[in-house]
Amino acid sequence: MTAILPHRTQTSAGRASRARQALDEHFDGSISELREAAKGCRRCPLWRDATQTVFGEGPDNAKVIFVGEQPGDQEDLAGKPFVGPAGKVFDAILDEAEVDRLKVYVTNAVKHFKFEPRGKRRIHSKPNAGEVQACRWWLDREFALIKPELAVALGATAALSLLGKAIPVTKMRGQVIEREDGLRVFITIHPSFILRIHEPVDKEAERERFLRDMREVKRLMVA
Repeated sequence: MTAILPHRTQTSAGRASRARQALDEHFDGSISELREAAKGCRRCPLWRDATQTVFGEGPDNAKVIFVGEQPGDQEDLAGKPFVGPAGKVFDAILDEAEVDRLKVYVTNAVKHFKFEPRGKRRIHSKPNAGEVQACRWWLDREFALIKPELAVALGATAALSLLGKAIPVTKMRGQVIEREDGLRVFITIHPSFILRIHEPVDKEAERERFLRDMREVKRLMVA
């Protein structure tokens, strides 16, 4: 927790000003300018306890954007998405599915880490609908600038942000939903779900299923 406080004092007035400027619905800067502006985001209270904004990363012309829920503890400290335990599972399975991580864009529906302190640990807490909605502005701008052909919703929170409504991910997993704007959204689980399975046989079966999902994403990328 001690690493959180200095971040607040380091946030410059200029950074906050850029964030306010980026709140203009007609923001037409680059993805790097949007990333810089997001460092001063105050759209919901989550910034107060988080170490920093964790923005998306990847090429600004990516054909696919993977959307997760929110940064975890390690992502919050590193300032990069999908670098913790779930990120390692994600990377390994992408590699097996022959999806080049360097050619896709990876981001989260919520850009700040929401957690509950328990002793020295920070335990993940699911963002609520208001927090998802507040952060959707940033996600919408990412999509507007990158213009992907496909979005991959990793879990229920990502699906809610991308589709504007809650859907049963386990029932709709593997399906592609086309939004009114024409964007195709592929539904699957978040890789952290695999980590929460204790039974080795069940864990391996779920991993194989996620691998099949990523192979389908690969097929959609080249279709």
